[in-house]
Amino acid sequence: MRTRGTITHRLRSRLAALSALAMGAALAVAIPAPASAAARVDNPYVGATAYVNPDWSAKAAAEPGGSAIADEPGFVWMDRIAAIEGSSEAMSLREHLDTALDQGASLFQVVIYDLPGRDCAALASNGELGPTELDRYKDEYIDPISEILADPAYANLRIVTIIEPDSLPNIVTNAGGSAGSTEACATMKANGNYEKGVGYALHTLGAIPNVYNYIDAAHHGWLGWDSNFVPAAQEFKKAATSEGATVSDVTGFIVNTANYSALKEPNFKITDTVNGAQVRQSKWIDWNYYTDELSFAQALRTELVSQGFASNIGMLIDTARNGWGGSDRPTGPGPQTSVDAYIDGGRVDRRIHAGNWCNQSGAGVGERPTTAPEPGIDAYVWAKPPGESDGNSAPIDNDEGKGFDRMCDPTYTGNGRNGNNLTGALPNSPLAGHWFSAQFQELVRNAYPALDGTPGGGGDDDDTQAPTAPTGVTVTAKTSGSVSLSWTASTDDTGVTGYDVYRGSTKVGSTTTTSYTDTGLAASTAYSYTVKAKDAAGNVSAASGALSATTSAGGGTGTGALKVQYKNTDSSATDNQIRMGLQLVNTGSTSVDLSTVKVRYWFTPEAGAATFGTACDYAVTGCGNLTHGVKSSGSSAAGASHYLEVGFGSGTLAAGASTGEMQLRLNKSDWSNFNEADDYSRSTTTSYADAPKIGVYVTGALSWGTAP
Repeated sequence: MRTRGTITHRLRSRLAALSALAMGAALAVAIPAPASAAARVDNPYVGATAYVNPDWSAKAAAEPGGSAIADEPGFVWMDRIAAIEGSSEAMSLREHLDTALDQGASLFQVVIYDLPGRDCAALASNGELGPTELDRYKDEYIDPISEILADPAYANLRIVTIIEPDSLPNIVTNAGGSAGSTEACATMKANGNYEKGVGYALHTLGAIPNVYNYIDAAHHGWLGWDSNFVPAAQEFKKAATSEGATVSDVTGFIVNTANYSALKEPNFKITDTVNGAQVRQSKWIDWNYYTDELSFAQALRTELVSQGFASNIGMLIDTARNGWGGSDRPTGPGPQTSVDAYIDGGRVDRRIHAGNWCNQSGAGVGERPTTAPEPGIDAYVWAKPPGESDGNSAPIDNDEGKGFDRMCDPTYTGNGRNGNNLTGALPNSPLAGHWFSAQFQELVRNAYPALDGTPGGGGDDDDTQAPTAPTGVTVTAKTSGSVSLSWTASTDDTGVTGYDVYRGSTKVGSTTTTSYTDTGLAASTAYSYTVKAKDAAGNVSAASGALSATTSAGGGTGTGALKVQYKNTDSSATDNQIRMGLQLVNTGSTSVDLSTVKVRYWFTPEAGAATFGTACDYAVTGCGNLTHGVKSSGSSAAGASHYLEVGFGSGTLAAGASTGEMQLRLNKSDWSNFNEADDYSRSTTTSYADAPKIGVYVTGALSWGTAP
C-alpha cells in the first residue's frame, strides 16, 4: 500500500509537471492559454456557470412540470467505487467532467460519499465498505477520484466537493448511548476511521489547486442544541486536522444536505414568547437554539471560525427539497392559545418531527441555486437532486450495500431520534439514489417559491394573469453606500406575493413589502432602479418606470475617513437585551489598520445590575476577530451613561470597503429589562443607514459621529 506522503508527493509532482508541459505547448504554438480556475477565489460560485447533470435533467424533463427545473445545476454523487467508472445507466466521473466542458460550464459539483462504515445510523444509506476498510477507501476510492480531478484538461473548472454527508455528525450524536445511538456509530467513533477518512479526502483533494472542499455539517434539527453545537464544531476541526489535512484544505461547510429543514421560518423567532413560555419549550423546537437553516448556518460559521477555521470560510445550504409550499403553507403565526399551537400553526416545515429525513410527504422544491444570497453564505445549492429517493420503503435486494431503514417506511412509529413519531415517509419508494417519480411530482407541486409555468406551488393552476406594474417608485432615504426605495402596491386577480428589485438590468433583491434598501453602493454614483411584481403562479408584471438615484458623498458628520452604519435587529425596546447590526465603511482613499479602531454605541441601562454580558452572533470578518465590552461613559447626557465598545484584533480595511455585517448584543448580568427608547445611539431603522450618533475612534480620537 502506498503511504499518504507518497500519494501527496506524486499528485503535486504530477500537477507541476503537467502544468509545465501545458505551458511549453502553449508557448510553442503562440496561443494564449485561458485563465485557469487554479487561481484561487474566495467564493467559487461567484461569476461561475455551474454544470447541469444531463442524466438527472432528462429524468426531470420527462415528468409533468419538470421542465421548469430541468436546467438547474446540481451535484453528482460518487456513492460507491463503481460510480467512478460509471455504468450503462450512469456516466462516469470523467464523462461528467467532459460533458461539463462541452456545456461551457466553469463549475462542477461532486459529492464524496463512501466512507468505511458509512452513515452508521441510517441503514438506507449504508455504504459498501466495512468499518475497518480505510485502506480501500484511500486506494480504490479517493486516489482514483483525485487523479481524475487533477487532470489538466479540467484545470479551468472550479470543482466543489461535499465531503461525506452525515458521518461526522453521527459521531457527535449517535455514538454515546443517547436515545437513537447505535452500536455501529460507537464502533466508528472508537476506530476513528470517519475522521481519518475525511482528513485523507480533504488533504488529497485539497492538493488540487482548483478543488474547493466543503465538509457536511448536518442541519439545525440535528446539531442545533447546545449539547451538540460546539462539540460538532470541535469534531469537524479534529477531522480537518487528521491524516495530514489542515484547516486550509477546507473552503467551507454545507448544511441540510439531502434534508428538508426550512431555509427560513418567517412566522416566529427563537426569542418569541407565548403566555410567558419561550418558543424553545414547544414540542417542535424542543429547546433547540435555531428554528431554520439560515440562522443555524450563520451561527455555525461563527463557531467554526472561533475553533480555528479561516475567517473567510463560507457556508452552503441545500435547498433542493425544503421549499414547503403549496396550499398547506402557513401565512402567519398560529394562535397564541399555547406555545405549541403558536409554532405548529405557523411553521412552514410541515414534517411530523424535525428528525424525519426519508422521502418526506408534503415537501417542495426550495430556493433555486443562488450565489451569495446572505452574509456568510457562499450559495444555495441543490446537493440532493430532486426526485432521487432517500431510501426504500420496504426491503429490496441489491448489490449497492443499501439496507432497509424503517425510517423510510410510512407505517413505522419511530425511534429515539425522531421522538417515536410516525416517519412521514412517502410509500412505494425505491432504493436510495434511484428515481422516485411520485416524490419528484410532489416536490414540483409544492415548490416555494413557486415554479414558473407549472401547476401547483400554492397558486391557481389556471392563473395566467400577471400583476399590474408597480407605480410611484421613490427614494425614501440614501447614504453614501445605500438607496432606500418605496412604491405603490400592485394588484393581481389572485394576489401579489412579492416584488423583484432591479438595479439596471440586474436583479439585486426581492421583498414581500413595498420597500427595499439596496446596499454596498459607491458614493456619489447614479443608479437606475425598476421594480416588478409577481404572484403565486409565477406570473411577473411589467417593470415599473425607471427611477434614477444618486448616492450621497462619502464621509458624513465626522472628519475622518471612516463611518459606521447601523440597523436595529430588536423589535422590542423593553426586553432584556440590546441587539444591533453594525458595519464599518472606509470612505477614504487609503487602507485603515483595524487594530487602531474602536466603535462606541451609547445607551443607558436603567435599573438593575451594573455589570454586563456581550456577545457577537455573526460577523463577516469572524466573531473571533472582534473584541466587545461595556464601559461607563462618565457622561451626564441623556441616554448615554454607558457604551458598548467594539474593537478589532487585526486586519486592514481597504479604501472604499466595508467590514460587512457584525451582529452584536448585550445584556445586564441579572437579565433585567432595558428601556431603549431614549438611548442616545438607538435608531428604529431596520436597514443599514449611516449612524452619526455612534462613534468611531481611531487611536483614541473621534473620527466619525457626535459624542454625547
